[in-house]
Amino acid sequence: MRTSYTTLLDSLSRQRGVRASLVVAEHDGLVVDANLRFGQEGERVAALAASLYRKARKSSSAALLGSVAFLQLDAEHGRILAAGGRGELVIVVVAEPSANVGMIRVELLKALESLE
Repeated sequence: MRTSYTTLLDSLSRQRGVRASLVVAEHDGLVVDANLRFGQEGERVAALAASLYRKARKSSSAALLGSVAFLQLDAEHGRILAAGGRGELVIVVVAEPSANVGMIRVELLKALESLE
């Protein structure tokens, strides 16, 4: 089933090393749309990423640093990248540790512009 986010998610998922791309509601972490290349973990990843992004946004605001443009979590077995805008949606990418974060970030920020 195609949604208004399908093209956006397909573009992100074509980047080398990307295992999943999701559009997530920041407030509750629910998946709005997803392109997953790994089992049924989408809901958990979405909830975790939304929570991390929400906390980073609140922390940045409390520290008077302005809005969060991009969030990156590096772990032993992969990365979670997230970007949100003025709306209530966050775009999340799950990538392998060897993925080119620079290229993914460019595509992620382009995708974010199409959400706003």
